[in-house]
Amino acid sequence: MRALDKTRKIIAQWPETKEKISHGAPTWWGGRKTFATWADNHHGSGHVALWIKSTEEARGILMESDPDTFFKPPYVGPSGWLGMIVDGRTDWAKAEHLLLEGYCMVAPKRALKLIGRA
Repeated sequence: MRALDKTRKIIAQWPETKEKISHGAPTWWGGRKTFATWADNHHGSGHVALWIKSTEEARGILMESDPDTFFKPPYVGPSGWLGMIVDGRTDWAKAEHLLLEGYCMVAPKRALKLIGRA
C-alpha cells in the first residue's frame, strides 16, 4: 500500500480534493468531478495502476513513448483517461505532474486560484 499512500500524499496538497470509494476503489474528486482512480489488478489486469484524467495529446505521447507504463484504461480510456502502472520503478515526479494536470482539468476555479493555476 506504499504507492497508494504516496498517491494520497500528493493529492492531499491540493484544495477541494476528496477521496471516496467508487466502484470498489479509491477515487479522487476535485470539486464535483473525478480526476484519478486507483486500480489494483482491475479485472485481472495483473498490475496496480492509476487512472488519471488526461488530454488526448498527452495520452498519445505517453502511451507511444512508454507503452510498458502507460495505457488506455478500460471503460474510461475513450473518455479522456490515461492509465499509469504503479510499481517499483514509478517516476513519482511524473505521476505528480499527471495527477496535477488531471486535477486542474476538473477542479473549481476558486481552487485553481489557490494554487496559482487559474
